[in-house]
Amino acid sequence: MLPEQGRGLLSIARAAIARALNIAYRSESDEHAPWLQELGACFVTLMQEGKLRGCIGSLEAQRSLLMDVKRNAVSAALHDPCFAPLLTAEFDDTHIEISLLSSRLAMLVQDEADALAQLRPGIDGIVFECGCYRSTFLPQVWQELSQPHQFLAMLKRKAGLPADFWAEGIKLSRYTVTKWREVEDMEEYLNG
Repeated sequence: MLPEQGRGLLSIARAAIARALNIAYRSESDEHAPWLQELGACFVTLMQEGKLRGCIGSLEAQRSLLMDVKRNAVSAALHDPCFAPLLTAEFDDTHIEISLLSSRLAMLVQDEADALAQLRPGIDGIVFECGCYRSTFLPQVWQELSQPHQFLAMLKRKAGLPADFWAEGIKLSRYTVTKWREVEDMEEYLNG
């Protein structure tokens, strides 16, 4: 996707959140563009002062990219169970990042050591599944959990399992993302 398409997705997400908060804001994107009608899966992440403020997404493309961005943006703002709903007063200080997911690829792993050896730090988003337990981390999480053993341990904890858990029924799959984010300040924009 092109940078201007990413900017359009960010504008659509901000407009959807604004509508949910009854704030006047108009998207700069043409919501009738054909590429927005194609199936897509994304995560919308909200940040305030460099800290996570909400993150909701879809792992599989089951609706148009336009609808996925809008619904995930509103859900990240108002329905993330880890955060209180976003307040109108927080709207201008909240920055949006959109991660467009590739298709997931199943990883064939024999044991935990094999799984760790296959992880690609900074590249892979990983979905962990074992029975009714499921979790995912976007590739951006590698910035904070840079070691494969850390990454996998925290992914298991996020799913509600012990960090040292391993069982024969574990399924792992990987995906990559294309991401765009609103610039938080001019210094960040100039320094890239």
